[in-house]
Amino acid sequence: MASSSQFRYTQTPSKVVHLRNLPWECVEEELIDLCKRFGKIVNTKTNVGANRNQAFVEFGDVNQAISMVSYYASSSEPAQIRGKTVYIQYSNRHEIVNNQSPGEVPGNVLLVTFEGVQSHHVCIDVIHLVFSAYGFVHKIATFEKAAGFQALVQFTDVDTALAARTALDGRSIPTYLLPEHVGSCNLRMSYSAHTDLNIKFQSHRSRDYTNPYLPVNQTAMDGSMQVFSAYGTVQKIAIFEKNGSTQALIQYSDIPTATIAKEALEGHCIYDGRLLDKSGDYTLPDLSQLVGQKVPGVAAASGPTDCWHNGQVQTQYTRSSYMYPL
Repeated sequence: MASSSQFRYTQTPSKVVHLRNLPWECVEEELIDLCKRFGKIVNTKTNVGANRNQAFVEFGDVNQAISMVSYYASSSEPAQIRGKTVYIQYSNRHEIVNNQSPGEVPGNVLLVTFEGVQSHHVCIDVIHLVFSAYGFVHKIATFEKAAGFQALVQFTDVDTALAARTALDGRSIPTYLLPEHVGSCNLRMSYSAHTDLNIKFQSHRSRDYTNPYLPVNQTAMDGSMQVFSAYGTVQKIAIFEKNGSTQALIQYSDIPTATIAKEALEGHCIYDGRLLDKSGDYTLPDLSQLVGQKVPGVAAASGPTDCWHNGQVQTQYTRSSYMYPL
């Protein structure tokens, strides 16, 4: 069998060179830095192959490509990127044609597939926490397809979506954000053709973080009634948006019932295990009747009352503090 160097020489020269064995998430700048000494680079194509560790580099003319392939074929020092040996040969294509599929055309909305989990294993608040580490998340819509549990995550612009995809694609959600029985959740991402998601309701399946006045899905109202009525008669429910999170006021007939419900449910995810199927038809009451509470300025909890305020705590994470646990 011919050696690799003989194979390079027997190939038909092309102005496009094929690079293999690249380090994970090798970026265009690293390829250009390796190849620019041999001539003008007119195009590149990165993250090629099943393992996304191959790339193509197109030179201005074939002589520049010949110069690079010949140099590394005879050099005692192999081509390297980040200390990893890179194998170089001529490509059988004569130019790089970027016939990008819709999922490869950059956009401000990411299509995220959650591998190894079911829909109730990853709540929408965890999705928001993970992706908001890279920029403001406008909207999220989750759904189930043949590919599994998926979400559309909308950012302000293409650059923010690109930063999130570059950092998270192929990575795993930290286990401390998942239920104990879930081993891992890998993220696979592509770009969506959508530019602005149409979110009609705030719910456990979709959120619009730019519109606090969007109505709450009736299913969320039904689910709250189903869960909290297990501890006593629920008189009134008000669900609203405050500080970027969904909160609720649950009114019982007396203080002991509210205390029992608080002790039993605090810290639990009521959507886990698909507890919230459709129930009765409940409507949003007049908020002014809720024990004198004014929803836009709900104060911090003090002594026990018969109206329990259920609010989600929003922990602030910086970009660096989130990335390391991955």
